[in-house]
Amino acid sequence: MRPDLLADFISADRERGLGSYGIQVQRDGEPPVAHRFRSDDRVNLYSVSKGFTSVALGLAEAEGRLSLDDPLLTHFPELAPVAAPGVERVTLHQLLTMTSGSSHQWFADQPIRSPDLLAEIVAAPLAAEPGSRFNYTGSGPYAAARALARATGANVRDYLLPRLFTPLGVPNPQWLRCPLGYPTAESDLLLRTAELGRFALLLVREGTWTDGRQLIPAQYVRRLGTDTVDCSTGPARPSGEPDERTYGLGVWPARNGRYQLHGRYGQFAIIDPHRRAAVTCTAHTEREDELMDALHELVLDRVE
Repeated sequence: MRPDLLADFISADRERGLGSYGIQVQRDGEPPVAHRFRSDDRVNLYSVSKGFTSVALGLAEAEGRLSLDDPLLTHFPELAPVAAPGVERVTLHQLLTMTSGSSHQWFADQPIRSPDLLAEIVAAPLAAEPGSRFNYTGSGPYAAARALARATGANVRDYLLPRLFTPLGVPNPQWLRCPLGYPTAESDLLLRTAELGRFALLLVREGTWTDGRQLIPAQYVRRLGTDTVDCSTGPARPSGEPDERTYGLGVWPARNGRYQLHGRYGQFAIIDPHRRAAVTCTAHTEREDELMDALHELVLDRVE
């Protein structure tokens, strides 16, 4: 990659006030190209966290601990008496893809007032048949991560520690937790731009790390952006998401065969399988659409 690859992006960020903290571009087999607008501190990745939760469930499925086709309540039979009618049909796959049909709407920046958020989620009436309608919410990934904890004996952060974080050289990552001690799963994982960049490169390499270890099954990496649901009839997409109206397993399919993990205020990991490249960015901006376009058009489109 050219050493001046980021020059136009840096100028655009300063001229338009895009609010980037840092950017890193990586191509398989080449040194990264990076620029810092401020120190590379760990920041809240917001909904980028959903991609890590998805990968954790994919790993657990590969280990035979669970299946994405499992109904949630098979892991929590004690909640069946309080579950709303129809919730027994909601699967882990539907929770990850925001198609559970639940009327429950929660994000990690909102208070949890019930003794157990999971019990509150399963008690909420269905607003649609499971699998029939997209509704973007943090409730689904949180519930899916609780099933992971029940199936493996480890919460999502601790489960990923030896399988993902430690091999990638990410020491002691912090993930904010609910009052019961479970990571919020849908948000609140704190990483540096460079640490997120290692995860992005791992996805570019279809789960094989630079030392040759297969950390994530290649089949599941390919599923992330191709096992999709239609979200064109659901509520309006969050700012900073691509125009295509589909959603994958914790990621958004994007232009030119790419897919992206996106968190509030401009946290991005955009994967380009064709170029075998990725760009990661952490930021604080209210102009997420502009930042997203700049990452695609001024950076990834120019990777040669």
